[in-house]
Amino acid sequence: MKPTEILMEEHRVIERVLTALERAAGRLSRGEEVYLRFFIGTSVFIKNFVDDYHHKKEEGVLFPALVENGLNDEAGPVAMMLAEHEEERRLSQRMRQMTERLQAGDAHARDLVIQSGLGYVRLVRQHIIKEDNVLFPVADKVIPVNQQDQIIEAFNRIKYVEDGEELHAKYYGLADRLVQECIR
Repeated sequence: MKPTEILMEEHRVIERVLTALERAAGRLSRGEEVYLRFFIGTSVFIKNFVDDYHHKKEEGVLFPALVENGLNDEAGPVAMMLAEHEEERRLSQRMRQMTERLQAGDAHARDLVIQSGLGYVRLVRQHIIKEDNVLFPVADKVIPVNQQDQIIEAFNRIKYVEDGEELHAKYYGLADRLVQECIR
């Protein structure tokens, strides 16, 4: 298995949560009942799985290998992916903050929860398309096979960050719970 295949597998999990988030935001916009804890749980998933786990592999391991093998980190696809990761963080944080305001009784925050949630969904879907179809094929070509093996080893070390608990399984389970909560 290639490092890019591991990341694409994680993209499929992220896409499931994006679909659930889109549904929940749609319900909220129609005035239907939505458990606000869904948006908090989604924020936790984004922070811990997408950012601290998935992006850690990309930003800390794959992107430096791409730069080492000739890509520019100040322009081009690596720079674009890094900038989009920052925007994803901003939108996720905004969604969490607005959800907390809505939970506290600020009815005006409702539209901001919807906007930030749907903005996050749109951005990440486009981001995944770019990585899967542009950046990752480039990575498969420019990173030598022996270095790809080293990248996988580094990815495997990232799996065990929290007190020996396998984060991979923990956050796949959280994704499943979020999807189930949204289809109630």
